Amino acid sequence: MDLQIKGKWALVCGASRGLGLGCAEALVREGVHVLIVARREAVLAEAAQALRALESAQVLACAADITTEAGRAQVFALRKDFDIVVTNAGGPPSGNFRDWGREDWIRAVEANMLTPIELIKATVDGMAARGFGRIINITSGAVKSPIEALGLSNGARSGLTGFVAGLARSGIAAQGVTVNNLLPGAFDTDRLQSLFATTAGKTSQTVDAVAAQRRKSIPAQRFGQPQEFGAACAFLCSPLAGYITGQNILVDGGAFGGTF
Repeated sequence: MDLQIKGKWALVCGASRGLGLGCAEALVREGVHVLIVARREAVLAEAAQALRALESAQVLACAADITTEAGRAQVFALRKDFDIVVTNAGGPPSGNFRDWGREDWIRAVEANMLTPIELIKATVDGMAARGFGRIINITSGAVKSPIEALGLSNGARSGLTGFVAGLARSGIAAQGVTVNNLLPGAFDTDRLQSLFATTAGKTSQTVDAVAAQRRKSIPAQRFGQPQEFGAACAFLCSPLAGYITGQNILVDGGAFGGTF
């Protein structure tokens, strides 16, 4: 299927590995030029090299912390205007809410709520003026089905969800700009392995036993692959998805048990 986005420019955050890289790969395969951002320069360079080998699309890389004002300035110094923005930042640590102080909450909100809002603010008006724009926020399945140990993530990402619900239904909807959230479930990423290790340490189980238990709770009976997530992202970035906006789309193998 031709997604009709060849030649567009995309900013993809957290794109050196995992879900962000999966999204960048799917977009590049569609002929989209990308600027990928991540903090670790060496890992990012490897990702950029792999992406350049896929298609003839341009691939720029910026080693920066997108959750800081200085990091965002680095990104927009390389390129100002984007047709597609995929926001993504690492989730805050798991734990017990009784152990979190104000600074823990501030860091979580900065990374997982305020940073996406700043990126949207910097790009959405240009999208509207050109008559096309796609903003995809990678959040978490925990927004729909909260996980107790991920309280920092639950709170910060839910704040972003509320903001997007209003923004997506504002005047930009009639100007060709859509804003949606992609909610991943259990994907085979370093983040998931880290959560398994944390749980194993608290319960005296092996990491393999924790992983097996989680896998059995998913109707698909497996963990998702970043490429699958990227394919969903690329579709939402296309004109074919132009009538989808303000939505929270679960990609979780059927794990969420609700009707709505």
